Amino acid sequence: MTSPAGILPRHDGATIAYHRLAGRSPGVVFLAGMRSDMTGTKALFLDDYCRRRGHAYVRFDYFGHGVSSGDFAQGTVGRWAEDAIAAIDSLTEGPQVLVGSSLGGWIMLLAARARPQRIHALVGIAAAPDFTADLIWPRLDPAQQRAFRAEGVITLPSEYHPAGYTYRLGFFEEAERHLLLREPIALACPVRLLHGLGDASVPWQRSLDIAARLESRDVTVTLVKDGDHRLSSPRDLARLAQTLDALLAPS
Repeated sequence: MTSPAGILPRHDGATIAYHRLAGRSPGVVFLAGMRSDMTGTKALFLDDYCRRRGHAYVRFDYFGHGVSSGDFAQGTVGRWAEDAIAAIDSLTEGPQVLVGSSLGGWIMLLAARARPQRIHALVGIAAAPDFTADLIWPRLDPAQQRAFRAEGVITLPSEYHPAGYTYRLGFFEEAERHLLLREPIALACPVRLLHGLGDASVPWQRSLDIAARLESRDVTVTLVKDGDHRLSSPRDLARLAQTLDALLAPS
């Protein structure tokens, strides 16, 4: 039986729900994708992985996600990054491996840049930094862009949600403050980037862009020929475990 989620109070009265597993260092922190939560396939796989290997582990829900408080429509990249930093500061000890999926890959990089001394390594799974400016906006035709600017909201189809995703213009504007790929990313830790060649949401070239911008010299990109955006098949999860095994092995 799953234990009740812990609650991390935030400075503005919001609450972040989390599950924490005690264990040895380095610990692992999972950062989910947009509209995903800490009960997703990869989040639970990592819980089992860390439990079996005795490593500390934290999974949590961003503001407006899962069982955390807040309205998803009021969430921003900056706020979710602050949630991740608060989780690292309050729920973990010592060095951490951050594992970020899709949007979580953007949050992972922002959190690591804010707390570089706490980061043992990073693992991105179809990491999607700057997706607002580089992936979504260019896909809108001129009429859609004009309507979005005029109305302040747009709903786009998604293979993951029948009703599609609704975006606020303010979300895009706030995200501009957190774009990462316009300049070098000042991180020196080991980074592993996993990406499916069949990813229809975030092109695999995004992981190459990240690798090129990172200052770290220890960066490996793994392209999975039959992989999709989620990379959550049994083979994908086994590959993730092998990646973590190497990063967590005593030096």
